[in-house]
Amino acid sequence: MQKSRKSARRVAGLVAALILIVFGVAAVVQGLDGRSTVRDALALEKVTGEAGMTPAGIAAKANAAGLQGVDLPTCSVEGKAVTGGADARCFAQYMRIDALMATGGKTYAQMPRYASKDGKGTDDLALAVKFPNGVGMPNPARNVWITETALTTALNTSYMAEEISLFGIAVGGAFLLVGLALGAFGLGGVRMPKMAPAKRREERVTQPA
Repeated sequence: MQKSRKSARRVAGLVAALILIVFGVAAVVQGLDGRSTVRDALALEKVTGEAGMTPAGIAAKANAAGLQGVDLPTCSVEGKAVTGGADARCFAQYMRIDALMATGGKTYAQMPRYASKDGKGTDDLALAVKFPNGVGMPNPARNVWITETALTTALNTSYMAEEISLFGIAVGGAFLLVGLALGAFGLGGVRMPKMAPAKRREERVTQPA
């Protein structure tokens, strides 16, 4: 009876180990594939960091444009090919600053809705430049922000996807190691240290010196 119980526990342990190993290998493979897909997609876009995409360069440009109260990038992609998630995120940060300089430091929601003759834009339809049908012409400065948002969202998504892939690789590796260790215990290659019975330990403690 005791032998059959030991055998059952051993089989259960080996099955659990096999499941963990298979899951770990699958997670690592999927993570590597996801990371490769992100990098291949970025490489196809041929994105390269422009001149001035350095902390010092962007600080000078922002100062010249009178941009204040904005967090500036601390990374650098000047002259670098953007082929990884971290560089994609860095490039997106520079794009946002460029867009803010083009819109006078205003985001889409802060800009007037309509175009105006003075070029400043207006929310008053009566002062707006109108199409022949009387509909107000949209503020063209808002288009800059729409384009910037679309591109930076794609770049930031690449960064997030690569980070998730790396997390999957780490989790898969952890499951793989646990599975291998469990399999080693199940096969008897590694034995757990035997613990002394509780009674004996108590006796040793209570015995007078």
